[in-house]
Amino acid sequence: MQLQTIIVEDEEISREILKKYIAKYCPNINIVGEAANIDDALILIRNNELDLVFLDVEMPFGNAFDLLEKVGDRSFETIFVTAYDHYAIEALNSHASYYLLKPISIDELIKAVDHVISIKSKEERLADDVISTNIDTINGKITIPQQDGFQVLNVSEIVYCKADDNYTEIYVNDSRIVVSKTLKYFEEALSQYPFARVHKSYLVNVNAVVKYRKGKGGSVVLSNGKEVMVSATKKANLLSYFK
Repeated sequence: MQLQTIIVEDEEISREILKKYIAKYCPNINIVGEAANIDDALILIRNNELDLVFLDVEMPFGNAFDLLEKVGDRSFETIFVTAYDHYAIEALNSHASYYLLKPISIDELIKAVDHVISIKSKEERLADDVISTNIDTINGKITIPQQDGFQVLNVSEIVYCKADDNYTEIYVNDSRIVVSKTLKYFEEALSQYPFARVHKSYLVNVNAVVKYRKGKGGSVVLSNGKEVMVSATKKANLLSYFK
């Protein structure tokens, strides 16, 4: 597992030491950027999908806790690095994964990285378990994998799904969720529910159909106002739901 990482540290020499240690002893770490203050760090965090941030506590014009407050909800882990051990409790309260004291011990650095890898591995296993049992046949729910975890949807609330190459756009009323699964995957996953493949690019919730317009294949108007064309070869299957 490779962890996408940035280093936030105002002292250049400290950044260089940490980078050298990581390069030599932590092959699972991929450093994608570094920052010397919380403003630059915030830009890096918002422009990258990060797994881990090495974060110095004391910096110019603010500290690590100010930065985390600005970030808000986050999916990355943090390893705090500081010369002052009195920050430990506050670091723990800010959900730091690990707390390293300067000068950095190589053994402690390796232990900290291994700890984060363990956390991320458990998250991935949980996501895989959720995806493998994506339909709850009793409660009529489906789990949708996302970068920071997963979202649980009531199947009845899905209006339609639209293919986008190897991705699927799921529409719940006015909301759109993009998932890295094919439309065929969702067609099979939702096969026990009233969903009809009306077009090569569309899978619709039959219960969301409010109007059918005649034509070679025709079209359907859905509860959210979306009109979807129906392929001639899919027309009979769709209309079978309304007999």
